[in-house]
Amino acid sequence: MTSRRIVSNEKTLLEKDDNNDRTPTASEKSNITPAVPAAVIMKLLGFTAAMVGGPIGMYFLTLNTVFRGNSTWAGATAAFTANLVLIAYVIVAMKEDQSDQLAAGESAKKNR
Repeated sequence: MTSRRIVSNEKTLLEKDDNNDRTPTASEKSNITPAVPAAVIMKLLGFTAAMVGGPIGMYFLTLNTVFRGNSTWAGATAAFTANLVLIAYVIVAMKEDQSDQLAAGESAKKNR
């Protein structure tokens, strides 16, 4: 088995990785702002809870009260509820995206 010799003018992997001899520039400084705003995370958590709780709740709510034990209709109601939550999420996401685009357009107009 052969091994590779390190030539004296060649840096080792540790030396290549070591950047302690220079200071970072302004563009290389750490940015600790969150990648996703907290409002977006809260909306996602809310719709996740609605997607889990809504259909299950509608199934058990309608099983004995509305459909008198007919699980097929109660399951169809649960599926319809899941679709409603999904459609609501898509609408909210589209409105949020449009409001971001409008805000960016208004700020561009102000900067002119």
